[in-house]
Amino acid sequence: MSNIRILVIDDEVDMRNLLHMYLENSGFRCIEASNGTEGLQAVKTFSPDLVILDIMMTDEDGFQVCEKIREYSYVPIIFLSAKGEEWDKVKALQLGGDDYIVKPFSPGELIARIQAVIRRAGNVMSEQEKMTIGPITIDKKARRVTASGKDVPLTLKEYELLLFLCSHPSQAFCREQLLEHVWGIEYEGSLRTVDTHIKTLRMKLGAPDCIQTVWGIGYKFEVPGK
Repeated sequence: MSNIRILVIDDEVDMRNLLHMYLENSGFRCIEASNGTEGLQAVKTFSPDLVILDIMMTDEDGFQVCEKIREYSYVPIIFLSAKGEEWDKVKALQLGGDDYIVKPFSPGELIARIQAVIRRAGNVMSEQEKMTIGPITIDKKARRVTASGKDVPLTLKEYELLLFLCSHPSQAFCREQLLEHVWGIEYEGSLRTVDTHIKTLRMKLGAPDCIQTVWGIGYKFEVPGK
């Protein structure tokens, strides 16, 4: 069995048992939480490598739990839901989710998506250097971002998007390219997700001119005057 720990937060015992079986059979270690409160505590106690989070729960829904997790952790989150509407998927990703799986799903799909999310997160976590470009500094080892010396709290996807743009300064990317590189080729959500994350990044960084709109193409990171 691998050392990868996956936390399942779901208030339906049958679903937890099913996920537990799928995960254990695939070599993962499974931790269970029966509601949002237990799940939030489990994230702090066990520091899981990934969270599977159901949206429809009785005490707090998955969106609320995700928001609270993102206040202190970049752990990858995969949402589960019986609802396949685009708005729910967009909201889940905007809040910091990394993937969205609609019930019912096959064991193969679940495990493949888990592996893809862990792989993408691992690629980001493996970087060791610091990067400074203009007023922005990214400490890749600590996953810490500062702007003009002040800490900037970012969700995982905001961090990955900023890191990708800063790693390719002055290079313009269309929305489709940013979705593929940051969200993954299997992501099927709206292009508006990119626009929303860019808007939030500009606001949080306090340096709106650094992430520039390239009309007719998309976006690029460039320090004005450089």
